[in-house]
Amino acid sequence: MDAQFALTGRDFAISVTDTNVLQSILKIKTNKDKTWQLTPYTMMSVTGEAGDIDPFADYIRGNVKLYSVRNSQDLTPKEVANFIRGELATALRSRGAYRVNVLVSGFDKVTGEPSIYWIDYLAAMTKVPYGAHGYTAMVLYAVLDREYKQDITLEDGMAIVRKCIDAMQKRFLNQMSTFTIKVIDAQGTREIDFSEA
Repeated sequence: MDAQFALTGRDFAISVTDTNVLQSILKIKTNKDKTWQLTPYTMMSVTGEAGDIDPFADYIRGNVKLYSVRNSQDLTPKEVANFIRGELATALRSRGAYRVNVLVSGFDKVTGEPSIYWIDYLAAMTKVPYGAHGYTAMVLYAVLDREYKQDITLEDGMAIVRKCIDAMQKRFLNQMSTFTIKVIDAQGTREIDFSEA
C-alpha cells in the first residue's frame, strides 16, 4: 500500500511519497525513495508492483538522459509525461506491460509554470493541479479537494501536505511513519525534511 501524491502552487510543485516497501503484510524496507530525478526541473514518483517499479523508472530515466545528451537540451515536464505515457501504452499492448502509476512533477523554465501529470498503468494521462495514486488516494482526495486553492504559497502547500499525512496516519491500518517530500521550482529540486513539513 503506497502513498503517493503531489500538488502545484503559484510557482512550485510538491511531490510526496512514503518510504515503505511492503510485501503482503510484511514491511521489507522503510527508507526507499520512490522518486526519480529525470531532468533538473522534472521528476517522477512511481508506485505499483514492486518488480516493475525500478526497471520501469530506470528505463525512463535512461531514455530521458539519452535525449538530453543527444540533443543538448532537456525535455520539459509535458514532454517527459507524454514520453512516459507512450512507453506505457506500447508496453500495455505487448506481453511486458508495466503495472505502475506515475506522477510527473516539474517546472517549465520557458513558461514559468509548475505542472503535475497523472498517469496510470493503463497509460491514461491528464494534467492536474493535484493528484494521488493507490488506496491512500481515497483519503487524500478528500483532503485535497477541501483544502486546495489555486495560486497557493509554499507555506500553504506544506500545510496541505501536513493535513494529508495526518489523514493517512489516522485512517490507515498500515502506519506510514516517514515520507519523502520534494519541491520543484525555478531553482530546481530540493528535498524537505519530513520533520519540518
